[in-house]
Amino acid sequence: MNHSMEQVRKQFVLYAALAIFILLTVLLTVINGLNFTMAADDADRITMTLSENRGAFNRMDNPPPDAVPSDGTAADSGAGRRGREEHRARIGPMGPDSPEIASSTRYFTYAFDRESGEARQIAFAISAVSEEDAQTWADSLRVRQQTGWTRTTYRYRVYHAGGMDYVTVIDQGRELLPSFRILIISISGELLGLLVSYLLLRRVSKRLFHPLEEADHKQKRFIADVEKDFKIPLTIMDADTEIIEKEYGETEQTRSIHRQLRRMTALVKDLSALAVFGEEGLTPSELPLSEIAHAAADTWKDKFAAHNIALTADIAPGVMVRGDGEAISALLDELLDNALKFSKTKAEVRVWRESGRVVILQTNDTDLPSKNVDQVFDRFTRLDNAKEIPGAGLGLSHVKEIVRSHNGRVNAKVLDGVFTLRVHL
Repeated sequence: MNHSMEQVRKQFVLYAALAIFILLTVLLTVINGLNFTMAADDADRITMTLSENRGAFNRMDNPPPDAVPSDGTAADSGAGRRGREEHRARIGPMGPDSPEIASSTRYFTYAFDRESGEARQIAFAISAVSEEDAQTWADSLRVRQQTGWTRTTYRYRVYHAGGMDYVTVIDQGRELLPSFRILIISISGELLGLLVSYLLLRRVSKRLFHPLEEADHKQKRFIADVEKDFKIPLTIMDADTEIIEKEYGETEQTRSIHRQLRRMTALVKDLSALAVFGEEGLTPSELPLSEIAHAAADTWKDKFAAHNIALTADIAPGVMVRGDGEAISALLDELLDNALKFSKTKAEVRVWRESGRVVILQTNDTDLPSKNVDQVFDRFTRLDNAKEIPGAGLGLSHVKEIVRSHNGRVNAKVLDGVFTLRVHL
């Protein structure tokens, strides 16, 4: 399998696994969120029933005449009676409305005088804490919000009646245990499901990408055959043209033939490069990129000068890169060739090391619009500014193949009339 197709297959597997992870995370977050929200609502209904009866189930028939919650809402004796009547009306076989709640709830209630701060125990039906700890605990909660969680599994409510601050705390550990078990099972199931999905995707992707791999292989084999079939005729035509020029002299027609032959030769070379550098089998080694870049810039400098284009080379010394020497040289040549073709007055190539990676930056002034700039990497694609320039639209696609074969990345942008192509290796 060629390198680029293998990379695409790996990206497919990773993105598909990521999509499954996000879907499972959202689904299980909603399920567990609703589960804990419902558990909190059940606990609040119990603490509300206790607050309506001044903190104890055994006061159901003797409610406080002036009980008000901490948000200031009045609750007179009529409201208390209505609350008890509503509670009796909604009694059910399970949950906070079960008739067994009064005997099964583990809770305590303390009342604190607002002026003196003196504490009075109202109810104590819990074994998990001592009375001293419960009183200190309740005293620390009386300044909080009306209701909430404390010590993870305890639900409290703060309310006021007759100049007293009431704090009721109920133990919901037993009721929350199934919710925590579901949470643990959800996380474990999600991780297991993600692992199984990843393994299945890897297996399925091989069969899914097999036709694409065959098509890609046939395409590259066809390109290689075309390069071989064209190379000999082009060489013969070039030699025959030179013989004609020697016998009859150089004419406009022979010069035109030479120009067309050079274009065809360059096209065949680009096609051959796409076939070669897209395949595995490159021979990477430690390369002196700074020296290679300087040599390439010196080679192209005269060509830029002939077109009245100023070429600037800003190359940091001592930059090394691991890669295939022929491919890296071709990469720099393609970048400079692209700059020569599409620069208006100036171009620049820079090389340096940043955050442990090598950066190659090619910029030039341009009249190319910023929209659809990523299309410059598509094979046989020629944008508006390339219509009058010879070429087949393969140069930057060749660059992309070389960068990909070296596990790098490349991107392009146009900003304020400046085309920037950035390569990370």
